[in-house]
Amino acid sequence: MAEAVLIDFFGLKFNSQKNSHQALLKTLNAVRYHHAAKAKFLCIMCCNSISCEKDGTHNFELEASNGLSVFLREFETVSNPSMAASLYTIKQKIDEKNLSNIKVIVPRHRKTLLETFINQLFTNVYNFEFEDLQMTSKGGLLNQSTEINMITDQEQEAIQNEIKTYLRSLPALKGELTIITSPLISDIFLHGFTTRTGGISYIPTLSSFNLFSSSKRRDPKVVVQENLRRLGNAAGFNVEKFYQIKTDHANDVWIMGRKEPESYDGITTNQRGVTIAALGADCIPIVFADPVKKACGVAHSGWRGTLLGVAMATVHALITEYGCSLEDIIVVLGPSVGPCCFTLPKESAKEFHNLDPECVRLFDSPDPYVDIRKATRILLERGGILPQNIQDLNQDLNICTSCHPDKFFSHVRDGLNFGTQIGFISIRE
Repeated sequence: MAEAVLIDFFGLKFNSQKNSHQALLKTLNAVRYHHAAKAKFLCIMCCNSISCEKDGTHNFELEASNGLSVFLREFETVSNPSMAASLYTIKQKIDEKNLSNIKVIVPRHRKTLLETFINQLFTNVYNFEFEDLQMTSKGGLLNQSTEINMITDQEQEAIQNEIKTYLRSLPALKGELTIITSPLISDIFLHGFTTRTGGISYIPTLSSFNLFSSSKRRDPKVVVQENLRRLGNAAGFNVEKFYQIKTDHANDVWIMGRKEPESYDGITTNQRGVTIAALGADCIPIVFADPVKKACGVAHSGWRGTLLGVAMATVHALITEYGCSLEDIIVVLGPSVGPCCFTLPKESAKEFHNLDPECVRLFDSPDPYVDIRKATRILLERGGILPQNIQDLNQDLNICTSCHPDKFFSHVRDGLNFGTQIGFISIRE
């Protein structure tokens, strides 16, 4: 069942005759009859400019028909000369109502084009059903009967550029882009940890500087890529040489230059100008730097990865691959959930208690509170990292992500549709 119905009048032409308006009225009345009772959003998309043609036709413009004004109150109209702007505005309205099932009524010749835009701007969270727009009559709308079966590479590139240009024009939300850095890391590295401010993601739990897209979230890749572009500009790294972990909540590490595994929670490199990043939204994004051997790494450490030793696995990769020494490696823990908010079932918490009783609070309760940051420091120190080379108590970094919705994303707090911040590092070129 369609929760939202979108009628595409974008670019259609009509004759300035009564028959044209009658055809329009008939089409909209049919949509209202079949969908108004159940759909929560009825929308018309059209171009907002009129241009006269030699054959006496005009581009479709709703305002041209005053007689329809009362009828049209049941439809929301999105009018914009840019397809990207129109569809993104419609997406915002659909997301405000938390709708997912969308019927698109579109002229046959525009279906493939519209699908291409939709594939860029929407994720698999949404279900689309397409229906041919039947609206031709003698003296009415011009019959656009040529069906486009494919989009050329040139047209695909033009669509992508239109979307990118529009997204670049959007203002930052929730304040300015903020990058938190550590004084422990040498200036030969470029590094930082992001917060949730300064991006264009508008969905409440993803707003605004979300840096991860998946089929289960409403933020499409193009929005995340625009957020990343803005981060690259602010931090000074090349987004074309940006790599982030492929999380499996385990301890595999990808040593750049070797074959990339299907999934990994750590990356190491000694390549200049390449930026590597670890995701975090309660899990710890960890950054590693060796200024002597000029090598660096990142790791994603959730509670499972912490127990599996992903932090020390990344350290061992730096040692074995680049000849790093334990005493030279700097480790900085980014923002994560604190023991104030993070609980585990007692059986899982028991493993942290066995590591060190100070990692667990209220151990006798069914769901004890667990300190994954303390556990990470303990494992790093036991592995040989010097205590003074571990930064986990910096005022800006040691803030519970769940407790601070104004600054950070949090899975614990926000549920499945959570946003993601990152920790990143590269060796300056």
